[in-house]
Amino acid sequence: MRSPKTTKKNNPLESGVRRIIGVDPGLASTGWGVVEQQGQRILHIAHGSIETEAHLPRPERLLSIYTQFKHILELYEPGEGAIETLYFAKNVTSALPVAEARGVVSMALAERGLLVREFTPLAIKQAVVGRGSAGKDQVQELVRLILGLESIPKPDHAADALGAALCSAHTPIFIDA
Repeated sequence: MRSPKTTKKNNPLESGVRRIIGVDPGLASTGWGVVEQQGQRILHIAHGSIETEAHLPRPERLLSIYTQFKHILELYEPGEGAIETLYFAKNVTSALPVAEARGVVSMALAERGLLVREFTPLAIKQAVVGRGSAGKDQVQELVRLILGLESIPKPDHAADALGAALCSAHTPIFIDA
């Protein structure tokens, strides 16, 4: 296993700064969002999504997610990752492609030796809004307000990824969430 790529920029013990990438994985659309925590301040760095075309074979779509996500990691150099735990109620079939996308994203994070935290949807809602029963629209609006953005981040998957990053920022680094 490679040791983590540690620079003053992404080593919170040396710099007091945490750069976190949040991820909302999906086969059709994988949202990502990067925030930087400087003491009590949390700054928005970037966000977006990786889209794949439904007509392509699944392995090609997964390779596309993996390749593009690795480029995003190289570009923004996060020191840690935050990913929402896989949740499905009744539709196991739709959960499988999400799990595969989650797997390639997790592999890219592990290749860089990053600390990866997993959070339940409930934990993310509590960290962002203050209550686990918050609706998706409330979470997205609070993400906008906390990060000082003019509008709610689009697409929705990117806003959800920023929510995961904010949850990690609100979790002390010595706690394994």
